[in-house]
Amino acid sequence: MSNTPFEIEIESLPISLKKKVADFVAFLKLKNKKKAPVKSREFGYAKGKIQLSPNFDNPLEIFKEYM
Repeated sequence: MSNTPFEIEIESLPISLKKKVADFVAFLKLKNKKKAPVKSREFGYAKGKIQLSPNFDNPLEIFKEYM
């Protein structure tokens, strides 16, 4: 097995720095993960799924003194 110059440099580092290199590599892999594409939203998808009560616009009892 042949070592590249980069591998030789890493091997020459002390253990504490090797751990930092490993953490950085893990960070780069996590950052580079491809996210699942977002589905395109369909207009009107939730139509009829949300209903407001018939008295939605009526004033609340707690605010009667301010009116």
